[in-house]
Amino acid sequence: MIDGTLFYYLWSTKSKFFTMTLIDAVLLILAGLFAGFINTLAGSGSLITLPLLMFMGLSPHQANATNRVAIFFQNLVAVRNFRKQQMLDVKHELYLVIPALIGSAVGASFAIQVNEAVLNTVIGIILFVMFFLILFKPERWVKQQAGLVSGKAKVIRVIIFFFIGIYGGFIQAGVGFFLLAGLVLGVGYDLIKANVVKVLIVFTYTALALGIFMWSGQVNYLYGLVLAVGNASGAYVASKYAKQIGVKYIRFILLAAVLVAALKVLGVFALLV
Repeated sequence: MIDGTLFYYLWSTKSKFFTMTLIDAVLLILAGLFAGFINTLAGSGSLITLPLLMFMGLSPHQANATNRVAIFFQNLVAVRNFRKQQMLDVKHELYLVIPALIGSAVGASFAIQVNEAVLNTVIGIILFVMFFLILFKPERWVKQQAGLVSGKAKVIRVIIFFFIGIYGGFIQAGVGFFLLAGLVLGVGYDLIKANVVKVLIVFTYTALALGIFMWSGQVNYLYGLVLAVGNASGAYVASKYAKQIGVKYIRFILLAAVLVAALKVLGVFALLV
C-alpha cells in the first residue's frame, strides 16, 4: 500500500488494525517485557514477539513490520539509559552504525515485497536455526575472542555491518547474535561494550526500517504500541541493572518458546492433528 490509499486501507481493513481483546493486550505486554529484557541484555527477543503477533492473526508481513514499533521504543529507552550511565559514545560508533543503517534500508525494502508464503517459511527456518544457536551457547566462542582482535581493516568491518543491517532490516529476529559476533570477533569489544553498541545500532537502523514499513502500510499500530509498552519496560529494567542481572535461566525459557514457535509457524502442529 504505497499508492496514496494507505489511510483508506487502514480504516477499512478487517485485519484487526484497530481492535484488540484484553487477553491479547496482556499477552503482548508480557511478551514485550520478556523480549525487551533479553534483547537489551543479549538478543533474540523478537523470536518471541514475532511468532506471537502471527499467532494473533497478523500476516507474516504485518507481524514483521509491527514488531519494529516495539523494537524502536525498546532501544530508545535502552540507549538513553546507557548514555546516562556514560557507557555509550555515539560519535565513536558511527562508522559501524552508518553501514548497518544503509543495509537495513535494503533489507526492509526487500521484506515488503517478498511473497507472503516465502516470508512465512523464512521466519520458520530462522526460528529453527536460532534454536540451535541458543542451544549450543554461542556466547562461549564469542567470549573466547573478546579483546583479541587488533588492526582489522575498517573496510571489512563496514562490509560486515552492512550485511548485518540487511538481515536486521529484513527480519530482525536473532540479529542480536550476529551483531554481538561482529562487535566482538570483528571489532574486538568485550561483551559488555558490544552489547551497549548493539543497542545503539539496532535503535538507529530500526528507525529507518520502521519508516519503510509504515510507508508500505503493513504496520498494525495498536498492536505495535501495546507491545512497545512491554518492550520499553523490559529494556528499562535491563539497561538500568545490566551489570547486576544474570541471564543464565533466560536461555532455557527462550529455547522452549522458540522451538514451539518454529513448529507452529512451519505447520508441524497442523500435520499432527
